[in-house]
Amino acid sequence: MAVTYNTAPAADEYNAAGELMTADGIPLKQALKKSQRRNMFAALGLVAPPFLFLVLLFIVPVLSLMVYSVDDRKVNTYLPKTFALYDQWDGKDLPNEPLYKAIYEDISSAPGLLMGQSSTRMNYAKSRWKSLIKKSNRKFKALKRKNFAGPYKEELIKIDKRWGDITFWQSLAIMKNNFTSGYFANAIDYKIDQEKGYVAQPEYRRIYQTLWWRTFEVAIIVTLCTLLLGYPVSHLLATLPLRYANVLMICVLMPFWTSLLVRIVAWMVMLQQNGVVNDTLVSAGILGDENRLAMMYNYTGTIIVMTQILLPFMILPIYSVMKGISPAYMKAAQNLGATPTLAFIKVYMPQTLPGIGAGAILVFIVSIGYYITPELVGGKDGQLIGNAIAGHLQQTLNWGLAAAMGVLLLIGVLVLYWVYDKIVGIDNMRMG
Repeated sequence: MAVTYNTAPAADEYNAAGELMTADGIPLKQALKKSQRRNMFAALGLVAPPFLFLVLLFIVPVLSLMVYSVDDRKVNTYLPKTFALYDQWDGKDLPNEPLYKAIYEDISSAPGLLMGQSSTRMNYAKSRWKSLIKKSNRKFKALKRKNFAGPYKEELIKIDKRWGDITFWQSLAIMKNNFTSGYFANAIDYKIDQEKGYVAQPEYRRIYQTLWWRTFEVAIIVTLCTLLLGYPVSHLLATLPLRYANVLMICVLMPFWTSLLVRIVAWMVMLQQNGVVNDTLVSAGILGDENRLAMMYNYTGTIIVMTQILLPFMILPIYSVMKGISPAYMKAAQNLGATPTLAFIKVYMPQTLPGIGAGAILVFIVSIGYYITPELVGGKDGQLIGNAIAGHLQQTLNWGLAAAMGVLLLIGVLVLYWVYDKIVGIDNMRMG
């Protein structure tokens, strides 16, 4: 006997227009759209917080950094009338009367905050601009109250002889545009000359190229030192019995539970000439009291302290990869005739390369922008580019130069990241 099934919906499942209805009496298409819309809003609600976090705390600061590195609008805003007439000046002799009148009107009518910011920027192009602006501003306002109407050139030179120095007027040329590459040039010890283009800074002002080379050198050395120290520790963590491995892991993680400042101060106590390390070497007869090692406030101190602080960042990625390598591989290699050393080099080490890559790039990127450790223990010889950036932000208020250095640092890291991807491959890098 054949059994048949009625697959057609009941008559009351359709409305008058022939649309399929839900149990609630809502057209099915409308119910599906409403459900999809609800799911979309729920997904957006979940994605929005991390997206806003990324935009506000990463994308916006990076874009602001890039803008500051080329922004040169403050002086244009401060001296609009001056720059409107500046291109009419030949630049060979002192300006004529209208240009002196324009700069008089600009300085005497500008807000105090804008004057301070602009004169600081002008001082980067030509020293003593700031003092000239401050002195002249007081005199100009007094003249303005007396309805002074000229002659401007003679009066300005009378107020301060620097208004008769053509080099001050010529220095305005590099500030007439809204955007400049001068900060980038300065960040690598060059400057913009109106006739010769980019020229090297005088010998006594060339400091940044040395800092750049030292920064990359320190980052490479610290990465290699952490690798040499961290690889055997990672191997021990991965191969020791669990109870011993747990104790060793606590020792590795303990620095994360201690303030960075406390660790640095502890190293300062240990490394100074009358510190623990030197006292121990003298007591053991390895060094004479007059030959104590200088390991503080120099290049050596920076390397030692940064290596210890960044060592966990190398150990943990390598350990996480080693933990996933089966001991059977080593046993199989030895059963096939390889010595333990050869089996380790040929079989075990290649499998740890993803962890080495992850640890190396992590330590390198962190160390290349390090600031607090070189600041406290580096002294003059251990300062890195991060200290120069901080100095310009805090002391000279040269945000443009600091931003240009930051952009160059970002570009350098991205280039090295790209090279790493081409040589090793980002897909081969694993954190566990």
